Amino acid sequence: MKKLLVLFFTCIGFALAADVKASVGDNITGADLVMALSILAGVVGLGIAALGGGIGMGHAAAAAISGTARNPALGAKLQTTMFIAIALIEAQVIYTLVFAIIAMFVNPYL
Repeated sequence: MKKLLVLFFTCIGFALAADVKASVGDNITGADLVMALSILAGVVGLGIAALGGGIGMGHAAAAAISGTARNPALGAKLQTTMFIAIALIEAQVIYTLVFAIIAMFVNPYL
């Protein structure tokens, strides 16, 4: 767990790093701060969405396996329903990815 936290905070450091075009004594402009915070928000938001999607897919798979173990005759129906549920969960994560890419590259906040 500690290694993941170190990796996460290292990635935040790279995300917040400013371009080298300014000299040492210059202040960071508002546009640079908005860009850095947009990248940070996109990365954190996508991480939270992926975590929630993974937990949701795990619960869906566990419920389908439990249902198949209780009644093997319904295995095909449960598997179909599980795949539909997993596709809907994954669609939400993909929507978050699209919003994160828009916030990072198109940046409507400037």
